[in-house]
Amino acid sequence: MHGVGVFSSLQKDPEMSVEVVVKNSCQSIGEGPHWDDRTNSLLYVDILSNDVHRWSPDTGNDEKIHLDDSVGFVVPCRKGGYIVGLGRSLSHVDWDSRKITKLHEVDKGTKNRFNDGKCDPRGRVWAGTMGYESEPANPERERGSLFRLDVDGSLHACVNKINISNGLAWTADNKTMYYIDSLPRKVYGFDYDSETGNISNQRVVVDFGEGTIPTLGYPDGMCIDTEDKIWVACYGAAKIVRFDPTTGKQLKTVDIPARRTTSCCFGGKNFDELYVTCGVQGSTKEEREKYPMTGSVFRVTGLGVRGRPANVYEG
Repeated sequence: MHGVGVFSSLQKDPEMSVEVVVKNSCQSIGEGPHWDDRTNSLLYVDILSNDVHRWSPDTGNDEKIHLDDSVGFVVPCRKGGYIVGLGRSLSHVDWDSRKITKLHEVDKGTKNRFNDGKCDPRGRVWAGTMGYESEPANPERERGSLFRLDVDGSLHACVNKINISNGLAWTADNKTMYYIDSLPRKVYGFDYDSETGNISNQRVVVDFGEGTIPTLGYPDGMCIDTEDKIWVACYGAAKIVRFDPTTGKQLKTVDIPARRTTSCCFGGKNFDELYVTCGVQGSTKEEREKYPMTGSVFRVTGLGVRGRPANVYEG
């Protein structure tokens, strides 16, 4: 659907505009937006509906494939098809044939599931797990890990005792990786070695801080722009915030007419549009009446910045 509604009146910035591009398409948790510049389409998932979506701005079509477990993320493969976090497995999906090939299963004997995932500059997949969630933002604590799937197909656990594994981003010089664990409400930085994929020297780069849950919610998915500033979806706070990870300071806020903003990515032909997903799970009737576009995909234009093309799996 094209431009179902424009919400520019909500913005403080006159050039900025927020519109719905796919109306109410997610029933559980819309997540993991990835702009596929090869096909000029937006990939995203509806986690607990077990669906992978592919939306074309050229046609307005929102296709989806239904899988047999939760889907935390989707990324394209250079050789064709997609890697998805399917339940506790990393799997390859062929869109046309619907063939699923399990590559690795992790966290056996648990109720964990994969959550967010993304490819690094060398085409490895980074993806994290989280413990069973009885309600949004309340999983079993410290049950998750962050994994790295190398291009040779081998899997490595890189960070343990994660609560809710979330956003990932890499700086333009390929020397720093940013990573979010939603429950400490912090964005971490790591020294990143693009040759080996090794990460080290974990530190906090953005701390949402005490007493800010009403205004900032929980850091969820994120993306990075060409100026190496990070855009963080603030779950529960109906906004995306641009931060400077070198100072931890807020630079810009984009209000989104959906409370449970989950993630964002740059896309469009010039990578100057910000696509935003959001969740429905846990929302009340009152919340959905206040935010009738809950579960939609939004597009933000006029930000004055752009992102870089997303990496894909090179294995």
